[in-house]
Amino acid sequence: MEIKSDIKILDSLLALNLDVTLWSARKKMTLEDLGGAELPPEDLASLGSKRIADPETIKVFATLKSRAVNYLDRHGIRFMSGWALPEDKAERVVQELIKIRDEFLQAKEAFLADYDASIQTWIARHSQWSEIIRNSTVGSDYVRSRINFRWQMFKVAPLARTSSESENIQAGLEEEVTQLGSTLFQEIARSAEDMWHKIYAGKNEVTHRALSPLKTLYDKLVGLSFIEPHVTPVTDIIQATLQRMPARGNIGGTDLLLLQGLISLLRTRDDLLSHASRLMAGQEANSVLDSLLQPSSQVLWQEKEAPSDEPVLPSILTEQQPSEQLPSMGLW
Repeated sequence: MEIKSDIKILDSLLALNLDVTLWSARKKMTLEDLGGAELPPEDLASLGSKRIADPETIKVFATLKSRAVNYLDRHGIRFMSGWALPEDKAERVVQELIKIRDEFLQAKEAFLADYDASIQTWIARHSQWSEIIRNSTVGSDYVRSRINFRWQMFKVAPLARTSSESENIQAGLEEEVTQLGSTLFQEIARSAEDMWHKIYAGKNEVTHRALSPLKTLYDKLVGLSFIEPHVTPVTDIIQATLQRMPARGNIGGTDLLLLQGLISLLRTRDDLLSHASRLMAGQEANSVLDSLLQPSSQVLWQEKEAPSDEPVLPSILTEQQPSEQLPSMGLW
């Protein structure tokens, strides 16, 4: 995989902004709602909000938004206010978003068709406070305008700058690009942490379905391998692990220990980058896997605490790069 130079890696990326708006079904409480009760002054306390519709009737919209966000996290990398995606995967991503949007819009029409009746049911359920709810209800046209599912896909490119213009003009974009490598490795760690707790922690056996999230992470890294030199060695380690797994049946014994060791390695950025650097220097991926099965390594990863949310600078890089960013390796 060719490694792009400077911020020309943007040539192979598309940016996606997910624009999903949800109706909260809430209105701010007022003094009139409380019958003129005496309250502390506003600089001391403020009133809360009231639900003007059943939250269960709108929960589906937040669920579908979360599904879209999770899908984009699995296939792209957080960038600017959205995600960066490999250009060659954009069509597949959009097709999935279309499916989610269609479900969203169907749920929207079903909700609006029953909107007036559901409001009356909500008022009847809270008859003691019916006037508070009724005085704050809104029409279905307003609600329709508040529930939307859209996205925008666009190309990001640096400005053409003349010699007389300040270097600060595109400094913000350059900063975003230089953070891509660091962001990607933080996302690897978060994905692995999620896999560890949901699938591997404390298990003596798992099914082949346990490999699915790992394969998804592998596909994501293959698509984004051009943005950071250490990514390809990581994909090599994952691929070598998957190749060692049995073709069928449950996974246990040494094979499960290897998977648990790999996930533990992926959870910690400094360990992962250390092994990736060794592969870049000529070490074989299978030798890394063999080291994960050593008793001393098993003790370390079995006792490892969950990594901190704070980014940790790899020890192998501290002398060359004192900041929190990964070294550029000629990328920018």
